[in-house]
Amino acid sequence: MSGLVLKGVFKSFEDTLVLDNISFELASGELLVLLGPSGCGKTTLLRVVAGLEEADTGEIYIGNHRVERLRPRDRNVALVFQNYSLYPHMSVEKNLAFPLKVSGLSRAEIRQRVTKTAAMLGLGDRLNDKPGQLSGGQRQRVALGRAIIREPSIFLLDEPLSNLDMELRVRMRQEIVRIQKELGRTMVHVTHDQSEALTMADRIALMNNGHIEQIGTPEELYKRPVSRFVAEFVGQPTINLLKGRIEDGRLIPFGFELPASLVKAGFTQLLVGLRPEAIELCGDGPFLGRVVSCEYMGDHYTAIISFKEHSLTVSNVNSPLNPGQAVRFTFDPKALLFFDATTGSRLTPHP
Repeated sequence: MSGLVLKGVFKSFEDTLVLDNISFELASGELLVLLGPSGCGKTTLLRVVAGLEEADTGEIYIGNHRVERLRPRDRNVALVFQNYSLYPHMSVEKNLAFPLKVSGLSRAEIRQRVTKTAAMLGLGDRLNDKPGQLSGGQRQRVALGRAIIREPSIFLLDEPLSNLDMELRVRMRQEIVRIQKELGRTMVHVTHDQSEALTMADRIALMNNGHIEQIGTPEELYKRPVSRFVAEFVGQPTINLLKGRIEDGRLIPFGFELPASLVKAGFTQLLVGLRPEAIELCGDGPFLGRVVSCEYMGDHYTAIISFKEHSLTVSNVNSPLNPGQAVRFTFDPKALLFFDATTGSRLTPHP
């Protein structure tokens, strides 16, 4: 059974196209992360699914029910925002119970669900506290609990961790995944943080200027990006991109023999991508560079080296390097990614 289906969804605000032909399908129980820079349309897409914004055209299905013409309250969705949206004068227990009281459930049913939800979130001993007595992480748990307790068909989370410090964000994203898998419900999580996306998602939908640039597993986006935009957005440190050219069937500046398909395609110039972790510093490496800078990262160093007219970032360096120091390096040619210099599209080489 499908958890969420979008078909040809468009949305504009006056003359600005915000969602451009969005189509995808999520399986029931799948966790999708909508990832992208600010202004790419990811929050608008979430609001369109929830019914807070109306799509110009397109179809939306939740649990195999077509919903784009239904009011938000009739779509059986639960929203969690970054600002918690808790009632400050109510206790944790009353905040959790409020959506159920509005729905007209009996006191016994409300009490049972509140107890179960609080236990799941580790809030069983804080039911009498008010939001002002809780930490940021605990307040976010209450906000998540108010969504869980309604037993919706789908959870929609809009940057729910952006107000938390780094350590708490890591713990909360683990908790969200645990709870989502335990409940087995479909979830769409919006973020601009690639670390959240890579660690949480079953699949990632990377958005760019209102359209989905690529949708796939975290590994697919990282190892097989469909475009320069995807390659640059996913990965830390950012991928190295070099202007390359083809001379006599070889790739300049590295001198590797190129796959026949790229040579026959007639490209004279292209962009060459190389992940920083794919580069290995070694005394007998075929390439000679010079250190520009070196930063201590705790468990490793990250260096920038100049190579001919190019600059390369190298991660996982084991020992400090001095600016101006000559270093030799190597890498597996299979690690290279090729992109059209004009369109940015990925070029897939084959024999």
